[in-house]
Amino acid sequence: MALFCIQRYGGEEQQEEGAEAEERARVLLERLRQQAKARQLRKQQEEGEGLPSSEHQAGEGKRKRESEEQSCAQGQKKPKKKQQSRSPSEESSDTEQAADGSSPSKKKNRRKSQGQEKRTEEDSEEDIKENRSNLNKSSKRKRRDVETEGAEPQPKENTERAEDESRKEELTLTASEEEPKPPPSSFMVLGDYDIKPVQKVQPFLPQWLAQPKLLQKRIKDNLIPIGDVPGIHPRLLKKLQMNGIESFFPVQAEVIPAILQSASHGYLVGQGGHRPRDICVSAPTGSGKTLSFVIPIVQVLLDRVVCQVRALVVLPTKELAQQVSKVFNIYTDGTGLKVVLITGQKSFAKEQEMLVQKSSLADIVVATPGRLKDHISQTPGFSLAQLRFLIVDEADRMIDDMHQNCLNQIVKAAFQTENESGSKMLFQRTRPGPLTAASSCYPQIPLQKLLFSATLTQDPEKLQQLDLFQPRLFTSVYSEKKTLGDGTETEQDTNKKYTLPEGLSQCYVPCDLNSKPLLLLHFMLTKKFTRVLCFTNSREASHRLFLLVKAFGGVTVAEFSSRLPPNERQRTMKEFEQGKIQLLISTDATARGIDVRGVNYVINYDAPQFIRTYIHRVGRTARAGKVGVAFSLVLRIQERRFLRMLKDAGIQDIKKQPVKGNSLKPLVQQYEEALCKLEKTVKNERAQKRA
Repeated sequence: MALFCIQRYGGEEQQEEGAEAEERARVLLERLRQQAKARQLRKQQEEGEGLPSSEHQAGEGKRKRESEEQSCAQGQKKPKKKQQSRSPSEESSDTEQAADGSSPSKKKNRRKSQGQEKRTEEDSEEDIKENRSNLNKSSKRKRRDVETEGAEPQPKENTERAEDESRKEELTLTASEEEPKPPPSSFMVLGDYDIKPVQKVQPFLPQWLAQPKLLQKRIKDNLIPIGDVPGIHPRLLKKLQMNGIESFFPVQAEVIPAILQSASHGYLVGQGGHRPRDICVSAPTGSGKTLSFVIPIVQVLLDRVVCQVRALVVLPTKELAQQVSKVFNIYTDGTGLKVVLITGQKSFAKEQEMLVQKSSLADIVVATPGRLKDHISQTPGFSLAQLRFLIVDEADRMIDDMHQNCLNQIVKAAFQTENESGSKMLFQRTRPGPLTAASSCYPQIPLQKLLFSATLTQDPEKLQQLDLFQPRLFTSVYSEKKTLGDGTETEQDTNKKYTLPEGLSQCYVPCDLNSKPLLLLHFMLTKKFTRVLCFTNSREASHRLFLLVKAFGGVTVAEFSSRLPPNERQRTMKEFEQGKIQLLISTDATARGIDVRGVNYVINYDAPQFIRTYIHRVGRTARAGKVGVAFSLVLRIQERRFLRMLKDAGIQDIKKQPVKGNSLKPLVQQYEEALCKLEKTVKNERAQKRA
């Protein structure tokens, strides 16, 4: 029982001492807040009125603090004596109040401090942080004192010394607070990085793409007489002169000797297993690419004995295939070589008779992809085992239009090692690979691929699909140095990806959707444009625009699209070349490779969505070194994208040519009447289709 009482009363004394420590801490916090507020007032007064120096004020502040601390210490000693004379019941009630965090003395101090707290809430955040750190230090010091008092009762002298030391430490802390603070240090954030300009990654190209054979861009300044190009057969030179060709364009002068040199060993692989390299040509529209492969192929096949398919030309459209077939027929006339055109314009049975009758009847085949696949799989006796040249014109479109499967079928048919009867052929063909004694022990016919396009892709991944063998690239897309007046040289066209004809002028007209037909009529009737080739994005748009212009009157107009039969398209093209038709409205069927003679203007009625479409459209004029103009009617919401597309392709010489609304007003009344006629015509056509 005695032990219980000792522990009980001992615990009460410890609680009382803890309450005293809390009281001291609270008083110290109030004092520090007052000091912070006083410092702020002194700073404001020094800035505004120029009071005495801060050192003198700091000395006075120290004296005031010493007097306040002495009075606080005396006030704290008196309650100790009173607490010792209290009864146990009073002590127990006091301990309960202390446990709740309240005491009589605390209540009085709280009332006083509440007003002070309201005043000091506006103090700066820096002073509050400093006060908290000082409060933590003083509370730690007081806990140590409480522990020592609970362990051993100390004499009054020792306690007074300890209190004096604590006062000195507090004074040094307050003095250090009043010292001027250094400027805030610069912090370094771990993991931070400097903002650097993003460097454009330069593509890594194979050597044949990075170092091509460069072709001259300016056709007129670089014409080469046909007699100066080595290796051309005299019979073909006469044919060229008979057709009015006295000089070669730069593309022809470079590519013709290259193909002839690759075929210097005839049809077979050269000595030591030498295979001819594949050839890729990227040159602008109208630069003479067709003749650059027609002349060497005809010359290589002049000495053939047995009629077999030795050359195959694959083209994306029927019209382009017809054009190439005509050129071949001109230069094979009188040579005994046979050219066959398979595009689906004739019946399948008729084309089979033209290709095979007991034996092959064709030396050169010009075909479109779809019809060619049908004959490879369904025509008996049609063999590509003796194929020497595979020419792919408009090669980028053949790749993009998913005709890759057709090219794979052609190559597979060319590398067959057995006839239909199952017997092995004399001249077997093997795919290019490591040169061994076994692969060189029998004669072989190599397959050489020739690729031509005005917009040949530079993407190695797409070109890899063609399985080219050590290719050579001939291109006219390169940076050109220009000499300035001071003698310095600057590079031009460094960002160009495609080359346009030299004599082409480009303009665009910003407009809205309703004014586009009026602008076309304005060019034809007011500006007196002649021989205009107008492009739309669809067959329906082409047909409606044709009907509208026809209903308006005053312009000889015709349409050219895949909705018309082949015979009618040929007749329309011939009349346009003869000048009987002034406006030919077409889809992109005529944009690829077709040589339409005498086109003075190209109008993009619908702005092209892709840069390659734009290149091929505007390339229908300014061909073979002549002059031409291309206009593009661009909606205002399309203008920004259209210009960015041209800029990304390196085309920056296009001019803006707005047309004022007043110049279109005389056409409005007649245009509205033409719209009414168009509506009736469209209704009649729909009724005929339903019937």
